[in-house]
Amino acid sequence: MSQTSTAPLSVLRDDVRALRAYPVPDSAGLVKLDMMENPYSLPSDLARALGERLGTVALNRYPPGEPSAFKRRLAARVALPDASAMLLGNGSDELIHLVILACARPGAVVLSPWPSFAMYRMSAGLDGCRFVDVALQADFRLDLPATLAAIGQHRPAVIFLSYPNNPTGNLFDRTAVEAILQTAPGIVVIDEAYLPFAQQTWMGALPRRPNLLVLRTLSKLGLAGLRLGYLCGAPTLIEQLDKVRPPFNVNVLTLAAVDFLLDHFEVLDAQAARLRADRDRLLVQLRAIAGIEVFDSAANFLLLRVANGADVFAKLRRQGILIKDVSGAHPLLQNCLRVTIGTTEENAQFVHALRGSI
Repeated sequence: MSQTSTAPLSVLRDDVRALRAYPVPDSAGLVKLDMMENPYSLPSDLARALGERLGTVALNRYPPGEPSAFKRRLAARVALPDASAMLLGNGSDELIHLVILACARPGAVVLSPWPSFAMYRMSAGLDGCRFVDVALQADFRLDLPATLAAIGQHRPAVIFLSYPNNPTGNLFDRTAVEAILQTAPGIVVIDEAYLPFAQQTWMGALPRRPNLLVLRTLSKLGLAGLRLGYLCGAPTLIEQLDKVRPPFNVNVLTLAAVDFLLDHFEVLDAQAARLRADRDRLLVQLRAIAGIEVFDSAANFLLLRVANGADVFAKLRRQGILIKDVSGAHPLLQNCLRVTIGTTEENAQFVHALRGSI
C-alpha cells in the first residue's frame, strides 16, 4: 500500500522558508524595460562569427581551473592596475556572495546605504551576517554623517556601495566615498555594474586603497545572458576570496564568448553610447509630462515618481509595457517606478503609454 508523504520542509532554515524568491516576471509579448538590459543584439555577421567560435568549444571538458590567459586579456581591456588581481564570477551576484561568505564570522556585519541593490541584503542574510542599512537622504545622496556613525557603531566587515546606485541611478559624491574608504575597518566593495553608462570608475584607486574591491559585470554592457562578473583588488585579498570560489564557476561557453568579443568591444561600447544619448533624451521627454518627477541618472535606467505608482505600473502593463515598480522597496521610493532605457522605438512606446496612464 502506498503511503502519502510530504516534503520535509521542517529541516529547512526558518529564514529561508520566510524568504521570497527573487522575482523575475514573465515578459512574453511585452516591451521589456524592467531589468536594465541592453536592448540591442549583436550585428548578424558578428553573431555568426561568435557561433562558429563557440562551435569549436569542447563541451565534454571542464573549464580551466585558472583561466590565466583569459584573465590577462580581460585585465588589459578594463585597465586593471599592474599591482592588482582579478577574480571571475558567475555574474556579480556570485561575487557578492563570495565576499560576504569569506567574511562571515559569527556576528559579522554587512552595511550599505539604502535603498540599494537587493542582493546585498539577501546574500548577507543567507551567509549568516547581520545587515545594516543606512537611509539615503531624500534626494538619494549619501547621508555621510549617518553612514560614518553606523560604521563606527557596527564595525562592518563589508560595506557595499553601488556606483551609480540601483534603483536611484545617482553617483555618490566621490569625497564622501573617500571618507568611507578611510573610515571602514573592513572591505569596501564599489559595485560598478553600470560603468558603461556612468563612465566613472574607482579602478585607479586600487593600488592606494588595500581595503577596496571594485566589482563589475558585463551584463549591462550587452552580455547579460553570459553571466560574467569580475572582482578586482589587492592580490593578497583576491587570493583569500578565491579560496571560497567554487571550482569551474564560469562555464566554457561564457569564457569562449567573452574571449572572442574582447576583440569586438567597440560594438558594445557604441551601443552603450547610443543608450546614454537616448537616456538623456528620454529624461527631457519625461520631465515635460505634468505629474512626473524624474531623477537624474548615470545608469541605463531612470527613476520616476508619480501620484500612484502601482496604478500607473498596472496601466502600463495592460498596454504591453513592462517596467519595475520599486515603490514597496523603501519609504524613500514611495510611488516610484524604474524604467530601463530601451531602443528608440521602445522608448517612444513607453512615453506614449505613460502619457495615457498618469
